[in-house]
Amino acid sequence: MILAIDTSLGSAVAVVDRDGVTRGEASSPNALGHAEIIGTLIEGALAEASVTPRDITHVAAGMGPGPFTGLRIGIAAARTFALARAVPVIAVASHDAAALAEFETAASGPIAIVTDARRREFAYTVYAGVAEGLPIRTTEPALAPRDDLDARLLSLGLPANPVRRVDVTSISAGALGRLAGRMLAAGIVADRHAGDGSSAEPLYLRSPDVTLGHAPKRVGV
Repeated sequence: MILAIDTSLGSAVAVVDRDGVTRGEASSPNALGHAEIIGTLIEGALAEASVTPRDITHVAAGMGPGPFTGLRIGIAAARTFALARAVPVIAVASHDAAALAEFETAASGPIAIVTDARRREFAYTVYAGVAEGLPIRTTEPALAPRDDLDARLLSLGLPANPVRRVDVTSISAGALGRLAGRMLAAGIVADRHAGDGSSAEPLYLRSPDVTLGHAPKRVGV
Protein backbone atom coordinates (compact mmCIF):
# COMPACT_ATOMS: atom_id res chain seq x y z
CA MET A 1 0.00 0.00 0.00
CA ILE A 2 1.18 3.50 -0.85
CA LEU A 3 0.22 6.50 1.27
CA ALA A 4 0.29 9.58 -0.98
CA ILE A 5 0.46 13.12 0.42
CA ASP A 6 0.40 16.40 -1.49
CA THR A 7 0.14 19.99 -0.23
CA SER A 8 1.25 21.90 -3.32
CA LEU A 9 -2.21 23.48 -3.73
CA GLY A 10 -4.73 22.35 -1.14
CA SER A 11 -4.07 19.29 1.02
CA ALA A 12 -4.68 15.79 -0.33
CA VAL A 13 -4.03 12.30 1.02
CA ALA A 14 -4.80 8.90 -0.51
CA VAL A 15 -4.11 5.22 0.06
CA VAL A 16 -3.39 3.39 -3.20
CA ASP A 17 -2.97 -0.38 -3.50
CA ARG A 18 -0.50 -2.32 -5.63
CA ASP A 19 -2.99 -2.44 -8.52
CA GLY A 20 -3.24 1.35 -8.60
CA VAL A 21 -6.71 1.43 -7.06
CA THR A 22 -7.43 4.28 -4.66
CA ARG A 23 -8.72 2.62 -1.52
CA GLY A 24 -9.19 5.76 0.56
CA GLU A 25 -8.89 9.49 -0.04
CA ALA A 26 -9.32 12.71 1.92
CA SER A 27 -8.66 16.29 0.88
CA SER A 28 -9.22 19.96 1.58
CA PRO A 29 -9.18 22.74 -1.05
CA ASN A 30 -7.92 25.27 1.50
CA ALA A 31 -4.54 26.59 0.37
CA LEU A 32 -3.77 27.59 3.97
CA GLY A 33 -3.78 25.70 7.25
CA HIS A 34 -2.04 22.57 5.93
CA ALA A 35 -0.40 21.85 9.28
CA GLU A 36 -3.73 21.92 11.12
CA ILE A 37 -5.47 19.37 8.89
CA ILE A 38 -2.84 17.07 7.37
CA GLY A 39 -2.93 14.63 10.31
CA THR A 40 -6.72 14.44 10.18
CA LEU A 41 -6.63 13.80 6.43
CA ILE A 42 -4.11 10.98 6.87
CA GLU A 43 -6.32 9.39 9.53
CA GLY A 44 -9.36 9.78 7.29
CA ALA A 45 -7.72 8.20 4.24
CA LEU A 46 -6.44 5.25 6.29
CA ALA A 47 -9.87 4.75 7.86
CA GLU A 48 -11.68 4.86 4.52
CA ALA A 49 -9.23 2.31 3.12
CA SER A 50 -9.72 0.11 6.22
CA VAL A 51 -5.96 -0.14 6.73
CA THR A 52 -3.56 0.75 9.53
CA PRO A 53 -0.13 2.40 9.32
CA ARG A 54 1.39 -1.09 9.45
CA ASP A 55 -0.14 -1.82 6.03
CA ILE A 56 1.71 1.08 4.36
CA THR A 57 4.83 -0.05 2.47
CA HIS A 58 5.75 3.25 0.77
CA VAL A 59 4.93 6.93 1.16
CA ALA A 60 4.65 9.17 -1.92
CA ALA A 61 5.43 12.85 -1.33
CA GLY A 62 4.21 15.52 -3.74
CA MET A 63 7.25 17.70 -4.46
CA GLY A 64 5.53 20.61 -6.19
CA PRO A 65 5.88 23.07 -7.72
CA GLY A 66 4.19 24.84 -4.84
CA PRO A 67 4.58 27.60 -2.24
CA PHE A 68 7.41 27.16 0.23
CA THR A 69 5.39 26.92 3.44
CA GLY A 70 2.54 24.73 2.23
CA LEU A 71 4.70 22.36 0.21
CA ARG A 72 7.20 21.66 2.97
CA ILE A 73 4.40 20.73 5.41
CA GLY A 74 3.25 17.88 3.18
CA ILE A 75 6.80 16.71 2.52
CA ALA A 76 7.59 16.80 6.24
CA ALA A 77 4.42 14.82 7.01
CA ALA A 78 5.35 12.21 4.41
CA ARG A 79 8.90 11.87 5.69
CA THR A 80 7.81 11.74 9.32
CA PHE A 81 5.26 8.98 8.63
CA ALA A 82 7.82 7.03 6.60
CA LEU A 83 10.49 7.42 9.26
CA ALA A 84 8.13 6.20 11.97
CA ARG A 85 7.21 3.16 9.89
CA ALA A 86 10.74 2.63 8.46
CA VAL A 87 9.41 2.59 4.90
CA PRO A 88 10.71 4.35 1.76
CA VAL A 89 9.63 7.78 0.52
CA ILE A 90 8.96 8.24 -3.20
CA ALA A 91 9.38 11.82 -4.43
CA VAL A 92 6.83 12.66 -7.16
CA ALA A 93 6.41 15.99 -8.95
CA SER A 94 2.87 17.21 -8.33
CA HIS A 95 2.48 18.43 -11.93
CA ASP A 96 3.40 14.92 -13.13
CA ALA A 97 0.51 13.50 -11.10
CA ALA A 98 -1.86 16.09 -12.56
CA ALA A 99 -0.67 15.21 -16.07
CA LEU A 100 -1.27 11.51 -15.43
CA ALA A 101 -4.80 12.25 -14.23
CA GLU A 102 -5.46 14.29 -17.38
CA PHE A 103 -4.09 11.64 -19.74
CA GLU A 104 -6.13 8.96 -17.96
CA THR A 105 -9.25 10.72 -19.30
CA ALA A 106 -8.08 9.72 -22.81
CA ALA A 107 -6.74 13.21 -23.48
CA SER A 108 -3.87 13.48 -25.95
CA GLY A 109 -0.80 15.69 -25.83
CA PRO A 110 0.80 18.06 -25.87
CA ILE A 111 -0.69 19.60 -22.75
CA ALA A 112 0.48 22.17 -20.22
CA ILE A 113 -0.39 21.63 -16.59
CA VAL A 114 -0.91 25.11 -15.15
CA THR A 115 -1.28 26.03 -11.47
CA ASP A 116 -1.67 29.37 -9.72
CA ALA A 117 1.69 30.54 -8.37
CA ARG A 118 0.24 33.74 -6.84
CA ARG A 119 1.92 37.13 -7.30
CA ARG A 120 0.32 37.32 -10.77
CA GLU A 121 2.24 34.28 -12.01
CA PHE A 122 1.48 30.74 -13.12
CA ALA A 123 3.58 27.61 -12.74
CA TYR A 124 3.49 25.36 -15.80
CA THR A 125 4.95 22.13 -17.17
CA VAL A 126 4.44 20.84 -20.72
CA TYR A 127 3.93 17.14 -21.50
CA ALA A 128 4.00 15.31 -24.83
CA GLY A 129 1.92 12.36 -23.68
CA VAL A 130 2.38 9.08 -21.80
CA ALA A 131 4.96 6.38 -22.46
CA GLU A 132 4.78 3.07 -20.59
CA GLY A 133 2.27 4.60 -18.22
CA LEU A 134 4.41 7.61 -17.28
CA PRO A 135 3.90 11.27 -18.31
CA ILE A 136 6.64 12.57 -20.60
CA ARG A 137 7.78 16.14 -19.96
CA THR A 138 8.96 18.39 -22.76
CA THR A 139 9.74 21.27 -20.38
CA GLU A 140 10.73 21.41 -16.75
CA PRO A 141 8.42 23.22 -14.29
CA ALA A 142 8.73 26.98 -14.74
CA LEU A 143 7.06 30.26 -13.82
CA ALA A 144 5.49 32.76 -16.20
CA PRO A 145 3.67 36.07 -15.72
CA ARG A 146 -0.06 35.55 -16.11
CA ASP A 147 -0.29 37.83 -19.13
CA ASP A 148 2.56 36.03 -20.92
CA LEU A 149 1.69 32.37 -20.39
CA ASP A 150 -0.59 31.80 -23.39
CA ALA A 151 1.94 33.33 -25.77
CA ARG A 152 4.68 31.21 -24.27
CA LEU A 153 2.63 28.02 -24.66
CA LEU A 154 1.83 28.98 -28.25
CA SER A 155 5.54 29.22 -28.98
CA LEU A 156 6.12 25.73 -27.55
CA GLY A 157 3.63 24.00 -29.84
CA LEU A 158 3.14 23.55 -33.56
CA PRO A 159 0.36 25.14 -35.66
CA ALA A 160 -1.13 21.71 -36.32
CA ASN A 161 -0.55 20.46 -32.79
CA PRO A 162 -0.75 23.31 -30.26
CA VAL A 163 -0.14 22.89 -26.55
CA ARG A 164 -3.48 22.59 -24.77
CA ARG A 165 -3.64 24.47 -21.49
CA VAL A 166 -5.02 22.53 -18.50
CA ASP A 167 -5.64 24.72 -15.45
CA VAL A 168 -5.45 22.64 -12.28
CA THR A 169 -6.84 23.80 -8.93
CA SER A 170 -6.19 20.61 -6.95
CA ILE A 171 -3.82 17.66 -7.10
CA SER A 172 -5.27 14.16 -6.89
CA ALA A 173 -3.41 12.22 -4.21
CA GLY A 174 -4.78 9.08 -5.84
CA ALA A 175 -3.01 9.98 -9.10
CA LEU A 176 0.13 10.80 -7.11
CA GLY A 177 0.03 7.34 -5.53
CA ARG A 178 -0.62 5.60 -8.86
CA LEU A 179 2.29 7.41 -10.45
CA ALA A 180 4.56 6.52 -7.53
CA GLY A 181 3.66 2.86 -7.97
CA ARG A 182 4.42 2.98 -11.69
CA MET A 183 7.73 4.72 -11.05
CA LEU A 184 8.70 1.99 -8.61
CA ALA A 185 7.66 -0.75 -11.03
CA ALA A 186 9.69 0.86 -13.81
CA GLY A 187 12.75 1.16 -11.59
CA ILE A 188 12.83 4.93 -12.08
CA VAL A 189 13.12 5.70 -8.37
CA ALA A 190 15.29 4.00 -5.83
CA ASP A 191 13.75 2.25 -2.84
CA ARG A 192 15.08 4.74 -0.31
CA HIS A 193 14.28 5.12 3.34
CA ALA A 194 13.33 8.41 4.96
CA GLY A 195 16.18 10.31 6.52
CA ASP A 196 18.96 9.10 4.21
CA GLY A 197 19.24 12.50 2.52
CA SER A 198 18.78 11.07 -0.97
CA SER A 199 15.29 12.29 -1.86
CA ALA A 200 14.71 14.64 -4.78
CA GLU A 201 14.65 18.35 -4.03
CA PRO A 202 11.26 20.06 -3.59
CA LEU A 203 10.15 22.35 -6.42
CA TYR A 204 9.49 25.51 -4.45
CA LEU A 205 7.90 28.29 -6.47
CA ARG A 206 10.17 30.80 -4.82
CA SER A 207 12.31 31.10 -1.73
CA PRO A 208 10.68 32.65 1.34
CA ASP A 209 10.71 36.46 1.45
CA VAL A 210 12.07 36.70 -2.09
CA THR A 211 10.12 38.31 -4.92
CA LEU A 212 11.01 37.09 -8.40
CA GLY A 213 11.03 39.38 -11.41
CA HIS A 214 9.06 38.87 -14.58
CA ALA A 215 11.77 37.25 -16.71
CA PRO A 216 11.38 33.54 -17.55
CA LYS A 217 12.85 31.37 -14.82
CA ARG A 218 13.04 27.78 -13.75
CA VAL A 219 11.25 26.53 -10.66
CA GLY A 220 13.53 25.18 -7.98
CA VAL A 221 15.35 25.80 -4.77
